[in-house]
Amino acid sequence: MADDKDVLRDVWFGRIPTCFTLYPDEVTEREAEPFYLLLPRVSYLTLVTDKVKKHFLKVVKTEDVGEMWFEYEGTPLKWHYPIGVLFDLHASNTALPWSVTVHFKAFPERDILHCSSSSVIEAHFMSSIKEADALKHKGQVINDMQKKDHKQLWMGLQNADKFDQFWAMNRKLMEYPTEEGGFRYIPFRIYQTMSDRPFIQKLFRPVSPEGHVLTLGDLLKEMFPAAICQDDEPKKYQVVIHGIEPLFETPIQWLSEHLSHPDNFLHICIIPSPSD
Repeated sequence: MADDKDVLRDVWFGRIPTCFTLYPDEVTEREAEPFYLLLPRVSYLTLVTDKVKKHFLKVVKTEDVGEMWFEYEGTPLKWHYPIGVLFDLHASNTALPWSVTVHFKAFPERDILHCSSSSVIEAHFMSSIKEADALKHKGQVINDMQKKDHKQLWMGLQNADKFDQFWAMNRKLMEYPTEEGGFRYIPFRIYQTMSDRPFIQKLFRPVSPEGHVLTLGDLLKEMFPAAICQDDEPKKYQVVIHGIEPLFETPIQWLSEHLSHPDNFLHICIIPSPSD
């Protein structure tokens, strides 16, 4: 892969200042102070919120404690989406810190998966990596790795400062034969709040049959043409990856190598442009 290590590092160390507050109906005699955290964009809510749980359990009645879950402005937050995706999708144009509400009651069964332990997160994470590698290399790279290599990827994600440990192994998942010009298919997901569909995910090659390098704009033309406005039209949508709006001319292969999450998917959020 092209080695833009600074980009990889910036993506890895991206943080979102967040203020957690307990849902008012769940507050007991003692007032619950808000809890502030810098959340890693590339991690998962249920993986980095143990401190939040400990903080609020001090003021919640034991009989009221069910599985902890989070919401933002009435929308339950899906823990199996990376934190950066949740923020970009639901809160991109709001002031920081991100204000997230904590619940211990009334788990929204229809909106969120249960997450009883970190092993559930690990299984989801490894499943995503395997799916991504099936698209990129027919699963050959991940299948050639040993169990300890898989563990190194997971341990790297669990520890926010383990950039080098994670990338020592993840680099193998980002390689491809030079003559092919890229992966077999690009693992991507396109999210929108305006749709009932969870996300768009289809097969898309990084190079055309004629050998042309395909771009983010080419992907959007095929998957979500409304995101591309004509010259005289006002911009309807923002196309956001890791909190930035990449140029549509950016090669999709480069984006896949450098702006994918640790699960090896390129997560693209399409949100309505803010009205002035």
